[in-house]
Amino acid sequence: MHIVCKEHLELAIDMFVDEYEDAPDIVDLEKTTFSAWTPPEHCERCTCRGQFLVV
Repeated sequence: MHIVCKEHLELAIDMFVDEYEDAPDIVDLEKTTFSAWTPPEHCERCTCRGQFLVV
């Protein structure tokens, strides 16, 4: 699972495919809310706001 900004989305997809050898699901965190989980505020690669969940 990766939380990333738009700039690092392609890198996160590549990392997911390398690890799991399958295409990930990409969730837009601006359009989705979770009742039991709060996503991190920042991208895992930089200080920008995390916009996408790659799972």
